[in-house]
Amino acid sequence: MDDMLDLIQWPAFLASLAAAWLVASDTRRRRNSGFWVFLLSNVLWTAWSWHSRAFALIALQVCLAALNLRGLRKTEPSG
Repeated sequence: MDDMLDLIQWPAFLASLAAAWLVASDTRRRRNSGFWVFLLSNVLWTAWSWHSRAFALIALQVCLAALNLRGLRKTEPSG
């Protein structure tokens, strides 16, 4: 089970890269998707951090998730 939890860092890594790519897009839909992928990466990094007892990284992921939620609100159409 520990080996499986250690592997979470790789999907988290890939999700973070994909999200950064999407957020940098000129298309609102892609940017919006990027924030959702970033939130997924926050969850994955938090799971890995908890397993690894990296509590500062958990705090960072909570703060980044808050920023990603802010980004989601800013990319959604007004109305």
